[in-house]
Amino acid sequence: MLAGEPYFGGDPYLTELRKQSQERAAKLAIVRHEPAKYSAAIHELLGSVGDDKAIMESPMFFDYGCNTHVGKRFQMNISCTILDCARVDIGDDVLFGPCVKIFTAEHPVDPAVRLTGVESARPIKIGNNVWIGGSAIILPGVTIGAGSVVTKDVPDNVVVAGNPAQIIKLV
Repeated sequence: MLAGEPYFGGDPYLTELRKQSQERAAKLAIVRHEPAKYSAAIHELLGSVGDDKAIMESPMFFDYGCNTHVGKRFQMNISCTILDCARVDIGDDVLFGPCVKIFTAEHPVDPAVRLTGVESARPIKIGNNVWIGGSAIILPGVTIGAGSVVTKDVPDNVVVAGNPAQIIKLV
């Protein structure tokens, strides 16, 4: 799965890991106003965290959580989804607007293969000092600076918007 090889999404072990991730994400809402417990819960959910200043608003959804690595001062608004079947690297000073979706999972195009339950995943990288606006969707294998619905790599120091995203301004 992490290596980009096909895997069976319905595997009982993977199903249990996803259940545990959902429980850890739900815990964040419970301890939100207790700073030490909140920070500990974020560290328990994610693969790595750059500092104790991460802010992640509930509700949120992760496939696994442990495959997501965030830098310093990460902020995630409400109702975000990270399907981290592959590694997700998020840099320092990154902000997610509400309802941002990060999808590493891919499904076969061929319906006969898709019906077998086999899927694959590709990593996503988000650089430093990035703001991803509300309802943006980041697809598998993308490296970005900022985006709306991003279907290909975006260079540093640009603003992109639209569906699919297009460069609209140099920063």
